[in-house]
Amino acid sequence: MPELNDPIANIRFDYKQKSLSEEDTAANAIEQFSRWWSEARNSHLHEVNAMTLSTASKDGIPSSRIVLLKGFDSRGFVFFTNYESAKGHELAANPRASLLFFWKELERQVRIDGTVEKVSAFESDIYFKSRPAGSKLGAWASPQSTVIANRAVIEGNYTKYESQFGNNEIPRPPHWGGYIVKPAHMEFWQGRSSRMHDRIVYHLQDGNWIRERLAP
Repeated sequence: MPELNDPIANIRFDYKQKSLSEEDTAANAIEQFSRWWSEARNSHLHEVNAMTLSTASKDGIPSSRIVLLKGFDSRGFVFFTNYESAKGHELAANPRASLLFFWKELERQVRIDGTVEKVSAFESDIYFKSRPAGSKLGAWASPQSTVIANRAVIEGNYTKYESQFGNNEIPRPPHWGGYIVKPAHMEFWQGRSSRMHDRIVYHLQDGNWIRERLAP
C-alpha cells in the first residue's frame, strides 16, 4: 500500500446540517430532484447547475468532465455540447451516462444514471438562439476535443466566423446540440455526522419508481 500523505489523509469535515428520511422524500425521483433543486437555487450557490458527466467508450473506458444542466422535466436532464467532441463520440458508441451534482454548501449530492438520446433539432435551435453571440461563435470556432497546433487556430476561426456572419443571426452548427439523460437510477445523498450519511435511492421499474435506503 502506498504511504499516505499525512496532510491529505487528515483532511476531514463533519457533516451536520440536515438529515434525509424516507418520509421526507417524494415518491417520484424527478419530483425529489425538483425539491432539492429549488433549495439549491434559493441558496444562491455558485454555478448550481454544474454537474459531472461521466461517459464511457464502447470498450468501457470511462471519462468525466463538468457540464451545465440546461433543463429537466419528467423525461430527464438536458445539456448541450458539440456532437463531434470526445463525449459525443462516446455517447454515439455507448449511449449511457452518469450525472453527479455536488452541492457542498448543502452537504448534498445527487447521482443520476441512465440512457442518453439527442434532443430534437427544434429544442437545440431554441436553446442556441438564447445564447450570447460570443458563445454562438465559439460553437462554430472550436473543433472540440481535437488536437490543434496552438490557440491561434481557434482565435483565427472565431474571427473568420465573426466576419462571415456579421450582424446577421448566427445559426446553430449542425454538429452542435442537446442530449437528454433519461434516468433509470437516482440516488440522493445527505451528509451526516461521523460518516453515517443518509442515502435514498430510486430505481425505475415498469414505469414506477422504487425507493430504498442504502447503507452509507
